[in-house]
Amino acid sequence: MTASKAMDRASGSGATRPEERLLALDVQDEHLTLTAAGTWAGERGRELDQLTSAPLGGISSPKIVDIDLRGVERLDMLGAWLLERLFRRYTVGGSKVRFVGLPERYRGLLEQVHDVNQQMPSPRSQTHRLLNAFEAFGRMGVGIKDAFLVFVSMLGMLGCAAARALRRPKEFRLTSVVHHLYRVGWQAVPIMLLITFLIGCIIAQQGIFHFRKFGADAYVVDMVGILVLREIGVLIVSIMVAGRSGSAYTAELGSMKMREEIDALRTMGFDPIDVLVLPRVIALLCALPVLAFMGSMAALYGGGLVAWLYGGMSPAIFIARLKEAISITHFEVGMIKAPFMALAIGMIACSEGLRVKGSAESLGLQTTTSVVKSIFVVIVLDGVFAMFFASIGM
Repeated sequence: MTASKAMDRASGSGATRPEERLLALDVQDEHLTLTAAGTWAGERGRELDQLTSAPLGGISSPKIVDIDLRGVERLDMLGAWLLERLFRRYTVGGSKVRFVGLPERYRGLLEQVHDVNQQMPSPRSQTHRLLNAFEAFGRMGVGIKDAFLVFVSMLGMLGCAAARALRRPKEFRLTSVVHHLYRVGWQAVPIMLLITFLIGCIIAQQGIFHFRKFGADAYVVDMVGILVLREIGVLIVSIMVAGRSGSAYTAELGSMKMREEIDALRTMGFDPIDVLVLPRVIALLCALPVLAFMGSMAALYGGGLVAWLYGGMSPAIFIARLKEAISITHFEVGMIKAPFMALAIGMIACSEGLRVKGSAESLGLQTTTSVVKSIFVVIVLDGVFAMFFASIGM
């Protein structure tokens, strides 16, 4: 009995000539012989796939299966894998399978295919939910520890780079600082002013809407002034800088890491911290306080505009009430926070960029991680400063 009928049934065609038969079956008692012949290569891929996946007839579970390869004229990776499919099909059924007449030139190819996916993944053992929760908590703790160590390491390297710049001012890259200051500072002014202006408008509108119920419209000025100068102005600007400039820092350094440009700098005797990280961090330290100040002014202007148009409070009354409500202390509190937030954003962005591996997936992952970490640290710092200033009476 030959496999021509099975092959015709698998391919949906009965046009295969006898000399083109690719697989023949011979059954003797519980011994099955599969004779492969012709071309087992990519151009016959569809035909071979249907042939090896369709039922071949014969006995259902033979004890011995011989796959005779003497008649194979040409064999490539696809054909070898389809022969391996036959081998594994009968092996799983409990048969003893062997290749007969294997040409020496194809032995290495079949052995290579035979070694693929031999070990099935063991099923994951069922554990208690409480143990899984403890494991997840432990992994989270290790991740926090690693992130903290990376942050401290970057802080130390940045401090050493700053000391070298102070010791040898001629080697400090002022041109690079000015370039990055233009990008993270001047080019960011329009979007920062727009966002903070809108935030000031929203705060004032909501304050007037709710305070009007108690006849306390005037206290909206106090709320807007203190909230913007102490908290909202610097916080909103820092979050915007983390999303805009921090992600750009990570993507730039990550791309340089992928193209091995950072390794090239080390080969030429340059420290990447001096060349790439220090100018970016210094530019951010200079730009963020200025952006925070401008953003606070834009938010106050938006609050005053809404108080005039929506609340009926003239600009002169708003400014007079604002002078009574705020003091220089509120302004100082907001400005003191800005450099610390800029330092945190710059260090996190640069450290995550230097941790990028050699794939685009790693670049996207580290950029996302940089933005999330920066925003989280900015909010935590704001809370810490709020408690600190409250404890010293500022």
